[in-house]
Amino acid sequence: MTATERAIAAAEAHSAHNYHPLPVVVATAEGAWMTDVEGNRYLDMLAGYSALNFGHGNPRLIGAARAQLERVTLTSRAFHHDRFADFCAGLAELCGMEMVLPMNTGAEAVETAVKTARKWGYRVKGVPDGKAKIVVADNNFHGRTTTVVSFSTDPEARADFGPYTPGFEIVPYGDLAALEAALDEHTVAVLLEPIQGEAGVLVPPPGYLAGVREATRARNVLFVADEIQSGLGRTGRTFACEHEGVVPDMYLLGKALGGGVVPVSAVVSTREVLGVYRPGEHGSTFGGNPLACAVALEVIAMLRGGEFQRRAAELGEHLHRELNLLAAGGAVRAVRGRGLWAGVDIDPARGTGREISARLMERRVLVKDTHGSTIRIAPPLVISEEDLDWGLEQLRQVLAG
Repeated sequence: MTATERAIAAAEAHSAHNYHPLPVVVATAEGAWMTDVEGNRYLDMLAGYSALNFGHGNPRLIGAARAQLERVTLTSRAFHHDRFADFCAGLAELCGMEMVLPMNTGAEAVETAVKTARKWGYRVKGVPDGKAKIVVADNNFHGRTTTVVSFSTDPEARADFGPYTPGFEIVPYGDLAALEAALDEHTVAVLLEPIQGEAGVLVPPPGYLAGVREATRARNVLFVADEIQSGLGRTGRTFACEHEGVVPDMYLLGKALGGGVVPVSAVVSTREVLGVYRPGEHGSTFGGNPLACAVALEVIAMLRGGEFQRRAAELGEHLHRELNLLAAGGAVRAVRGRGLWAGVDIDPARGTGREISARLMERRVLVKDTHGSTIRIAPPLVISEEDLDWGLEQLRQVLAG
């Protein structure tokens, strides 16, 4: 057996089979490149589903983590620590908001948003107890907790996990009229991804997000933007909502907020919304811990200058131009996305998304499939244009073969 085969066999012997990873075993990584246990180098064109926006082993983030490791890593929220206030203030400023509720994972942020919207609905809007409704979109992906899969339309995510949590209404993504029709006196929030990542990097029609913002404001409903994948530079702006000049009532952040170093997530909103909480009503032992705050503070500092957003916009334009040339050749049915983020629908005659991903892996490029013949491309924002072109050339070769 090879080193790769031994590592995979050992993992499968003792781990639940809840993922179906490509057969590569990563040992080290730097920037946009990863090296496996046998010394083969791979170009990372997935970036941990946007968790690694700033690349593997980013020196600024590793330096911030190392410095904090030598001081204190966890106090729990039973006590204050000296990085917490700066983190909350910095993230609130970056978002143009007032308050922050830190958690760890993206799913925790979504669960927190659901609780927050319901509590706001009862205490501020005056919805009768137990009647709060949240409107969501089909094909959404907000996590895998019991409540979140209750409003999923993906059978793989939902099947066999009932009974399901009530209180959600699902409408077609991008259909503003359907969303407006779903709003009633009991609606407390609309929860949407500004771009649906897991569904294949689906970008809504122009004007949709602005229309959602107008409709929710008119009906005194919170607009909750799940920017866990789309936010923090990925689309060429700090937030994907900015492409339509929209500011939601609540941002949900995660993935890149921890820089690929530690899990960090947060709900960011106004004082009116997050001010509904009283001590003891919600929390997390690790949420807002010193190590997480130190790393996230460095992420915030890196985003303030706009360098990464500009890079994603410029390289993203190049990425989409090259992918559209592939589409013109017939091997690709459709290309969607924004910035350094693309969903590519491969002609099924050329192979499934999984098959294309496996062939790319053989050429030392790592991407991930979703929904049949779609692959997702989302390299670290630090990738060079030369490396990006090399990766795209491997895709051309795979499709030509």
